[in-house]
Amino acid sequence: MTILETIVANKRQEVKQAKKAVTIADLEKKPLFARECLSLRESVLSPTTNGIIAEYKRASPSKGIINDRSPVAEVVAGYQAAGVSAISVLTDQEFFKGSLDDLVAARAALHIPLLRKEFIIDAYQLVEAKAHGADIILLIAAVLQPAELKSLSEAAQSLGLSVLLEVHERDELERSMMDSVDAIGVNNRNLKDFTVSLAHSLELVDLIPDQFIKVSESGISDPATIRNLRQAGFQAFLIGENFMKTEDPTQAIQHFVVSL
Repeated sequence: MTILETIVANKRQEVKQAKKAVTIADLEKKPLFARECLSLRESVLSPTTNGIIAEYKRASPSKGIINDRSPVAEVVAGYQAAGVSAISVLTDQEFFKGSLDDLVAARAALHIPLLRKEFIIDAYQLVEAKAHGADIILLIAAVLQPAELKSLSEAAQSLGLSVLLEVHERDELERSMMDSVDAIGVNNRNLKDFTVSLAHSLELVDLIPDQFIKVSESGISDPATIRNLRQAGFQAFLIGENFMKTEDPTQAIQHFVVSL
């Protein structure tokens, strides 16, 4: 099995257990479920933000522990102060050492959109996301069939959540574009073997219709790369471990955005 297949198989078991522990009715009673979600599109296109979607990420299957010291509220507040358009928080525990508690802590510190970075395979996770403060959910074309993408994206939008569709290759993009998606992200990381190449973004950007917010994801560690990607047509840039791998992620992003 690939890393991705292992993660998804584990996720199916996690969701099964979560449904037994907390019902959808229970989730809908949580205070955060009633809040109105913030728009990813509006935030990315705002002249007051810089297009970066900065991530809080403790670990990954390929790198192991990245940063298990910096508190989530402190880091995301620092990201927000640096003018980012949105925050991404990993909630997978087994492989990324995240949790839904991290999402709640981030929400309390923010007034910009919050993405639940997760391997979504079930509509239950959408309700979970909203109940814990998310504004945006990620749907990964590599793990979902077009019918599943359509069902999940429509369900997400019915909850007021923005939908970021993640693709890696042209065939994923072509089979996955639909009106119930708000943004399309090109993941420069191959989730099967975790190799990274920015060429994926440059190859696909012109194939993404302008109705979608265009996001380049992963492998971005230099302000010059963002300038090049922006010139190519991207409007947003998801940066995962570049800031988190430093001793002080807040200071790292401050130094980064000065050179944009």
